Amino acid sequence: MRKPYTKLVHEGNYVAEVDVDLIYTDEGWSPYLSLEDSDKVDDVREALRCGDLQTAARSAKVFSLTPVRV
Repeated sequence: MRKPYTKLVHEGNYVAEVDVDLIYTDEGWSPYLSLEDSDKVDDVREALRCGDLQTAARSAKVFSLTPVRV
């Protein structure tokens, strides 16, 4: 069984929402990601790490984080 899930990826001052499917089985390692979804998350993480927001935005919604000073 597959369920849609939004994976959050945080790198530096950016967060990306990556849409993936969690795969549920009767196996011991459930739930897990497909290889394609896992690669997508890794690609977005690497793009954010390099500051390549255009590449990250092709597969995810990208947000900039702003620190709150009190």
